[in-house]
Parts: sequence; C-alpha cells; structure tokens
Amino acid sequence: MKILLLLLSVATMGGKWEYIDTTGKSVFESEFDQRVETFSEGLAAVARDGRFGFIDKRGKVVIEPEFDFAYGFHEGLSLVRLNKWHSYIDKTGKEVIERKYWNAENFSEGLAAVQIGDKWGFIVKSGKVVIEPKFDYAYGFHEGLARVWVLIGKWSRRYGYIDKTGKVLIELQFKDASDFHEGLAKVKEGSRWGYINKSGNMVIEPKFKRAEDFSEGLAAVKKDDKWGYIDRKGSWVVEPQFKNAMDFSEGLARVQREEWRTCGYIDKTGKCVIKPQFSSASDFHNGLARVLIGGKYGYINKKGEVVINPQFFLAMDFSEGLAAVKKND
Repeated sequence: MKILLLLLSVATMGGKWEYIDTTGKSVFESEFDQRVETFSEGLAAVARDGRFGFIDKRGKVVIEPEFDFAYGFHEGLSLVRLNKWHSYIDKTGKEVIERKYWNAENFSEGLAAVQIGDKWGFIVKSGKVVIEPKFDYAYGFHEGLARVWVLIGKWSRRYGYIDKTGKVLIELQFKDASDFHEGLAKVKEGSRWGYINKSGNMVIEPKFKRAEDFSEGLAAVKKDDKWGYIDRKGSWVVEPQFKNAMDFSEGLARVQREEWRTCGYIDKTGKCVIKPQFSSASDFHNGLARVLIGGKYGYINKKGEVVINPQFFLAMDFSEGLAAVKKND
C-alpha cells in the first residue's frame, strides 16, 4: 500500500489521551497513556505498562490489561497474544479458543486463519479445524473467498483463492494478489497489475504499474507515473493526473498532484471539492476527516469546513462516533 502523507493510526507516545465525539466534545479521558486504538464493536484496545486490555465507550475498563498485544474485536472475538502464543477472547475477557497458535488472523465470515506447525489452515469459533493446514500463509475470508499462498522455491510465492471448504477455486498462479472487494481482486502478473473476478477470469488486463482495491465502484491505478481511477470495466473515470491517489471513502478520495505540497479531496467525477491545503490528511470516517493545519490536528466535514479546530498534538480517525486525541506530548 502506498503512503500519502502518513498519519499515525496508533501511538505509543507520552501524555494523556482523551476521546471526543463528532462535535469535538470530550467524552472521557483515558487512564491508558501508552497506546490506544479505534473502537471496534463497542470496545477499544488500550495499553499501559506494556499490557493490553479493553475499554468501553464510557472509558470503563471491561477487560483488564493482561495481554502482550490485543487486536480489535471482529465478529464478537478478539485475537490476543500472551507469552508469544495467540488465542481468542470474548467481550467478557474469557478465553474461548485456547492459546496455542504461534500466528493467527482475525475472524472474518465465521472463520479465522491460524498457523499450526509451519502451515496455515482455518478454524471456526468453536476452535475446530475445518480447513486443514496446508498453505504457507492464509488471509481472512472476503466475499466468500480467502487468499492463500505457497512458496515456489526459496523466495517466490504463488497466490490463489479457496472457498470455505478449503477447495482451491482459483489456482495458485499469481505473483501477488489482494482480497476480493466489490467482486474483483487485484492480481499481479509479471510486473503489472490487473483484476480478476470470482471465476478467476482476468476482466481488467494487467497493464497497471500499481493498483488499489475497488472501493465505492472505483479503483485507483497508476499508469506510467500518474494515478487515476477506473471503473469495474477498466474504463477511465478520472484520467491519470495525480502524484498520489487513495481509495474512496464516504464519496470522497484524497489526492495529491506533483505541483501540490498539500493534499485535497475529489469526488467520483474527478472534481476537486476540497482544495489542496492540508500538509497531512486522512480518509473520511463518520462524516469527518482528520487534517493537519499549522502543526496541529483538527477535523473537517465534506464541505472542507473545519468543524473541530486544530488543537491536537496527535489524533486518530473517528470510529463508531468517537476519536482518540492528545492535546500535548
């Protein structure tokens, strides 16, 4: 994934974090000053003294910090690590799948990829193995298919896709690949990227230097040295003209031209609806986007209006109506 004026998604710096709502009002101050993450399914992972736990939207600790690391909740379970091994807990903190996996992924569409020995397979929420470990790596299911790869020789990988029975539906043949989004997945043949459908047919020929997943009907792709946007037929909707271009989120996409030091936002016709003026910016979430103005973070709406004044030393995207911010280091 390319980087466009990278913003922090999590942080480990000193100082107090607080959570604000979409009006900018402080909801609570977090007692966890080491690390915070965005809310997922009503809870947020937080850390203190190197230990992770979870808080609710009032700031109340609901799962004590006792893990070496904790991921957000997905489908009611969180992947956690303790003493180098992974397990899954529910929202009470109870371990529901025992700690025995060296590596694992979050649950998606009812299954989770886990490493057993030196191979990857899949389990269901009871912990039962339903797809035997036979891949060198496996990712989560998206739109009914999971991306997997095997090593060919010492360094070369071949990617393909399996269904929920473990059957290989799209042969392991691609140099690189992504998950399915909106019915299509980007794949790499040789040095170029194209897109396949769920039958494995190449529906957009591999002719792009770089490519991103489809989001809201469009995908950012790079032709020569410029980024533009194509539709699901591979036709140009926004001609290549940007130095950087990101996915669409809530109808708008961040872009940056070669002559711009700052970034702005376009709509799906390519029209610049928020002029380039931010030295750093994020996608829209809950109707707001995080932007850097004069060395401080604030938030704008889809009209480009500043609705939460730039006053934060660090800030995160909104998720489930709340965002973590820090006024000083």
